[in-house]
Parts: sequence; C-alpha cells; structure tokens
Amino acid sequence: MIEFLLSSALTYPEIDPILVEIGPVAIRWYSLAYLAGWFLGWAYMLKLIKAKGAPCTKDQVADFAFWAMLGTILGGRLGYVLFYNFSFYLEHPGKIFALWDGGMSFHGGFLGVALGTWYFCNRSKVPFLRFADVVACVAPIGLFLGRIANFINGELFGRLTDSPLGMVFPDGGPLPRHPSQLYEASLEGIGLFLLLSFLYYFTSARQKPGLIAGTFLIGYSVSRTIVENFRQPDSQLNFLWGTDFLTMGQLLSVPMVLVGLYLIFRPGKNKLL
Repeated sequence: MIEFLLSSALTYPEIDPILVEIGPVAIRWYSLAYLAGWFLGWAYMLKLIKAKGAPCTKDQVADFAFWAMLGTILGGRLGYVLFYNFSFYLEHPGKIFALWDGGMSFHGGFLGVALGTWYFCNRSKVPFLRFADVVACVAPIGLFLGRIANFINGELFGRLTDSPLGMVFPDGGPLPRHPSQLYEASLEGIGLFLLLSFLYYFTSARQKPGLIAGTFLIGYSVSRTIVENFRQPDSQLNFLWGTDFLTMGQLLSVPMVLVGLYLIFRPGKNKLL
C-alpha cells in the first residue's frame, strides 16, 4: 500500500527557500512574496480608484501603503504569538521579534490591517467602508502570493492522502500529503480576486459601502474553513477542545463571518459612507 501511494504521488518541486544569499544576508522567497504583494496591491489600488466615485486619491493610496505594511507585519506576528503559540513565547519573549524564524497569522494580520485602515481613514478624512471595499479587492493578491511562498517553503502542508494530488513534502514524512497551500492559493487568492473584481466592476456593489468588504470576510472564512479539512493542524495545537475536526483557523474565522454578514445586511447600507 505504501509503495502504491508513493508511486502515485506528485513530485514536490523542491525549490530553495532562499533565492539569493550573500554572506550573512539572505533573500527569501517568503520575504519577496510580502514585498510583491504590497507593490502589486498598490498598483491594483491605483487602477481601482480610477473608477467613478473613488473614495481616495493616488497620494492617499501611497500613504496607506505604509499602514498596510505595518499592520500586516505587526498584526500577523502578534496574532501568531497570541493565537498559535502563546505558551512558547511566554517562556521565550525574545523570540517574539525573530520574524526570520517564521510564524505569521492571517487573522492577526487582518486585524492589524483593519486597525491601520481605520486610523488612516480617520486621519485622512477618507470614508472608511468605501475605502475598505477597495482594500478588500486587493487583499487576495497578498493571500495568493503568501500561500505560494508557504508551498515553496514546504510548510503548512496538508494531511495524509491517497489522492492523486498528494505530494511528499520534505518535512512531512515519507507519505503523500495534500498540497493544501495550493488549495488556499486557489480559493483565497484566485477565486476571491475574481469574485470581488466582478462585484467592483460589473455590479452596483460599490454603491453599497461595506458590501464588498463583507463579501471578502465571508469568502475568506468559507475558503479557509474548507481547506482546514485538508490542512495538517499546527503541531503545538492540534485539534481544539478534544474534537477531531475543529482547528484554530476555523475558530478564528467565525467572527469574520459575523462581521461580514453585518456589513452586507447592515441598516443604511445604501448610503455612501
């Protein structure tokens, strides 16, 4: 049986996580994914605000890029520390700042960007929900690139499988596993990007502030919940509360669904806020 699984598994394309290394300085694919996400997101935001009734100017997009970057890094790291490995970092607080060792949380990054967006909009007198709709359209770009970087690093792989899509990951043991990073890149990245772009350009969703942002929250949460059924739970947490199915990623997605539903169906959603 083991021989059959190995013979039917796809070949994992082993790519060095380090693109270039010069002395003590190493440029990693993971870092490049973040940088590419910010730059491509910036460029796409400039394209989005060309539409009639844009909530901000080009200069304001440039200003916001800093807050988005800060919120992603600080929120993502603190989210991982608090949600995924709190006991370890409580004993080793100095490791909190060791970003090069890995450990970022999307949900933490989302909270960081949400707070950064609120601060930016309040300071710049930009309508929060209308601007949040634009940010939501951009977010899948970063999600896609981040999951591709996870795949290159051979991390966050899936559970054991006899599926023809299974791959043997370098750190995942000898048996094939779901390439769950690619599942997430497809759903959270490509799928959400196409859906939100359609809503923005081809429907009246932009006239209902918060609707696109709410769709993003629900779309991400549903995608994450689905893929968590294929992804290997974090070793330090495993499944939650003695179940054999509930993961931290699914639990943290519940509040996002509730907020998303509120944004879509909130009273006065037809007003341009």
